[in-house]
Amino acid sequence: MSTTVEFAKMNGLGNKILVVDMRGRPDAVTPAAAIALNADPATQFDQIMAIHDPKAQGTDAWIDILNSDGSKAQACGNGTRCVVQALAAETGKKVFTFQTVAGILNAVEQADGTISVDMGKPVFEWDKIPLAEEFYDTSRIELQIGPIDNPVLHSPSVASMGNPHAIFWVDKDVMSFDLGRFGPLLENHPMFPEKANITLAEVTSPSSITTRTWERGAGLTLACGSAACATAVSAARTGRTGRDVTIKVASSPNAGSLSIEWRERDDHVIMTGPAEWEWSGMVDPKTGSWARDAEQGAEAR
Repeated sequence: MSTTVEFAKMNGLGNKILVVDMRGRPDAVTPAAAIALNADPATQFDQIMAIHDPKAQGTDAWIDILNSDGSKAQACGNGTRCVVQALAAETGKKVFTFQTVAGILNAVEQADGTISVDMGKPVFEWDKIPLAEEFYDTSRIELQIGPIDNPVLHSPSVASMGNPHAIFWVDKDVMSFDLGRFGPLLENHPMFPEKANITLAEVTSPSSITTRTWERGAGLTLACGSAACATAVSAARTGRTGRDVTIKVASSPNAGSLSIEWRERDDHVIMTGPAEWEWSGMVDPKTGSWARDAEQGAEAR
């Protein structure tokens, strides 16, 4: 068995993704390899999407997801779009079904090149998100940062999109908050026994929201698809928007946006957005050593 496999550096609306082809192999990308890859500026990433042979009949692949700190992630919507684009280019297929630890994901590459991912149903029950304390209404829980009489952030909506999310509603530019300081405190707050993704959200119209996210296991991220989904359903749930919204990610270097539909007929959340291929190479899934494809400019670590 070869010590190296093919991988691609991609992004989903700026969310830095490595797609690693582990098909036909019994091993997996190790946490040590993930940490080594993230330590190199050339391969720094938010999530690794490792494509494995399917485990369930009727699926195209099993997707193993790793965060930049080597921990496992249950879901990554932006990464899933990158996987779809990579496999569509390889196979010519447009429709895919993937299995992850969070369940089954169905995805379609649209005629305009955007990719729609069915992220499944949101979860609002406190013990399934999960939270450490019981809350009957998770659309607004008791949690704040800052002075008790004048908190900087407070009363988030919480939900799971296969991974736990807390959305803090703000009434000014999301980039004006020191999320780099608050993010680690909130991600690791005792309220979240499995940690949480922390999003700041400003509703700009009944159908548009601007967000910025501190991602569990990855830190400040340029974009987070599951956070966009959690924000959209929480906004609709609290009457801030309707069930179809456009999410602009303030921290993304890309000009695009995400379209989120919380379908009324089955409660599934459909996320549509772009994916972008940057370059490809070979990587050792055990150590993280890599080499960029020669035709794109030789570079190795």
